Amino acid sequence: MSSTPSAAPGVPDELQRRLGVPDALMIGLGSMIGAGIFASLAPAAHAAGSGLLLGLALAAVVAYCNATSSARLAALYPASGGTYVYGRERLGEFWGYLAGWAFVVGKTASCVAMALTVGTYLWPGQAHAVAVTAVVALTAVNYAGVHKSALLTRVIVTMVLSVLAAVVVASLTSGTVDTSRLDIGSDATAGGVLQAAGLLFFAFAGYARIATLGEEVRDPARTIPRAIPIALGVTLLVYAAVAVSVLLVLGPHGLAAAEAPLTEAARTAGTDWLVPVVRVGAAVAALGSLLALILGVSRTTLAMARDHHLPHALAAVHPKFKVPHRAELLVGAVVAVAAATTDVRAAIGFSSFGVLAYYAIANASAWTLTPAEGRPARIIPLIGLAGCLVLAFALPLTSALTGAGVLLVGAAAYSIRRTGARQQ
Repeated sequence: MSSTPSAAPGVPDELQRRLGVPDALMIGLGSMIGAGIFASLAPAAHAAGSGLLLGLALAAVVAYCNATSSARLAALYPASGGTYVYGRERLGEFWGYLAGWAFVVGKTASCVAMALTVGTYLWPGQAHAVAVTAVVALTAVNYAGVHKSALLTRVIVTMVLSVLAAVVVASLTSGTVDTSRLDIGSDATAGGVLQAAGLLFFAFAGYARIATLGEEVRDPARTIPRAIPIALGVTLLVYAAVAVSVLLVLGPHGLAAAEAPLTEAARTAGTDWLVPVVRVGAAVAALGSLLALILGVSRTTLAMARDHHLPHALAAVHPKFKVPHRAELLVGAVVAVAAATTDVRAAIGFSSFGVLAYYAIANASAWTLTPAEGRPARIIPLIGLAGCLVLAFALPLTSALTGAGVLLVGAAAYSIRRTGARQQ
């Protein structure tokens, strides 16, 4: 349908349908183009060398399938909760719970990665201390009910795009460019490319935000399917330009060894004036992502606590600030401890595993849709499901084993809770 039925007289729509394709596109870019690209290139280069470009393309394909499946499910189930809702409604309560659990643990690791990105770029020698400080500060901001606004999102996206463009131009116009560093066949293996794709999947995190706009866009059946591939395509082009330019300057081995690769690329290209700009741009992008992530994880924790999948005490809402303060404090504490004791590459790997598991359940849910329910072409959820599973278990062994172990712990907790409920 090209128009939306009006609300009943005297009863306003819960959300106003005012967003067109350009608006949905900006929201999608704001969700995807952020700090992930500053942090994920180095571990991807370590895994695949110059084959990270193939990994980037593969990650984008899986992301497209995931976003398309999520979009069709969001149109059918507009309630908040994402795959936590889709899995429960299409596959059963356990799969919805497991999706929620995977989201919470995966995005908690994303918080750690973003906090460490702030520290790595701002003060490399004290990255952990800076990361913990950032987590504490933003947890306090969220506790007070201050959230990232749409205007701030646009400002951050503009800043990040400007910094990335400056790095690309500086790298390509420097005298250190060596095209032989793009010889993909020289050091790439199939396993390395798959692992790089799993790690680079982290940089696309957030694309499903477009899929949840069903109640806010004009003609969602037309707008959302258009916005998703455009946003993913633009993001892929930006990331590919950055990856190519950095590879040309640093080479696969130099990129793999860099703690702050974009800063190192600017320094190697001879543009020392750009180094502090990149540092600030990366820190701002990571802080913006961290603020949104802490907000999202605490809200999912709240929803699961209300459904008694997590301790019900976490469902408490602060009487003054109207935020899930116990959930936010718990998330902040866990992220702070992890940021003080782990490294960014481990955090990215663990985060990717959890989020890939989450979207595997989304694709499995989309597979069960009927044509009347808006099912996508069957190949899309099939590729999405297979891609998520393959990339998850192609991640570094420690990340895959730890991620699988945490999911099993979640499944065991669910089983114990269900058994206890039946015995009462």
